Amino acid sequence: MRDANLAPIGADETRGRLEPWRVAAIVVFLVIAIALMFLVSSYRLFQLSMTISYACAVLSLTVLIGINGQLSLGHGAFYAVGAYATAILMANYNWPYWATIPVAAVAAGIIGFLVGFPALRLAGLYLALVTLALAVAAPQILKVDALSGLTGGVQGLTTDKAEAPFGLPLNPDQWIYLFCLAIGCVVFLLGWNLTRGRIGRAMMAIRDQPLAAESMGINLAAVKTRTFAISAAFAGVAGALTTIVVQFVAPDSFNLFISIWFFVGLVVGGVASIPGALFGGAFIEFVPNIANDISKAAPGAIYGIILMAFMYVLPTGVAGGLHRLFRRLFARRHRTATAR
Repeated sequence: MRDANLAPIGADETRGRLEPWRVAAIVVFLVIAIALMFLVSSYRLFQLSMTISYACAVLSLTVLIGINGQLSLGHGAFYAVGAYATAILMANYNWPYWATIPVAAVAAGIIGFLVGFPALRLAGLYLALVTLALAVAAPQILKVDALSGLTGGVQGLTTDKAEAPFGLPLNPDQWIYLFCLAIGCVVFLLGWNLTRGRIGRAMMAIRDQPLAAESMGINLAAVKTRTFAISAAFAGVAGALTTIVVQFVAPDSFNLFISIWFFVGLVVGGVASIPGALFGGAFIEFVPNIANDISKAAPGAIYGIILMAFMYVLPTGVAGGLHRLFRRLFARRHRTATAR
């Protein structure tokens, strides 16, 4: 039976038309995002770059959980694969940072495709436990001595900071932010285009009524494994962006909590909302810092209170709340115009 939390967001956004107000909102967002590059400090640019990276990771869960209905608590592992793919190529083989993005996506996608096979027999909490085990194992695998020549072992790897090309008058922080923004736009465009088309409808059909979907000729095995691969590839791109932003990777940076944070970002932003992933990424990046500023003695407690407040006020996520607000505003204007 369909989850009510998925219906209002997923149905509208994956069906397909870009109304004029949506186009206007995207243009305004991009103008503001580019303007921020010249208006805020280097530290804020770092935070915004990380927000984009986290948003791509949350988007990967939106595709897998919100659109296809497969539960995962292990996407931190795919995030780590993308991060290490970029770090290894940059630190050990002197690859340019931009050329590592496709490799990170492919590497994470292949592993996601392989992990997707258990999803054919498992569902719900059982699949969540399998992916949780993957998230727990990933940091330990990265510390294995046999791989330390590539991964740097416990010490990790350090990469060079990206510089603006072609003599552009931008400092490294501004360029990295602009690069992350461009890659983030591509990832979100791919995610939106995927979910609004035939494959997206097949994903939602499997999520809502798998038996009916199979009777209509949808290949459940193919769609589920491909969705896992695509979702993992998005997480791999997010990990690659994080390496480019932070210029450092280490196994302990990809512990179980990173997977939990992605899941929290998914729920806060809106489970089946593509734009909601942006709000989820912002929550992951900024709310822990806000909690720490409020109380250095108990930041975890403040974080928990903020999270509970979000869930109480916005049970369908930020995107779901905004969707309801806009719908009521437009409905009120329509009634007013009709009355006149």
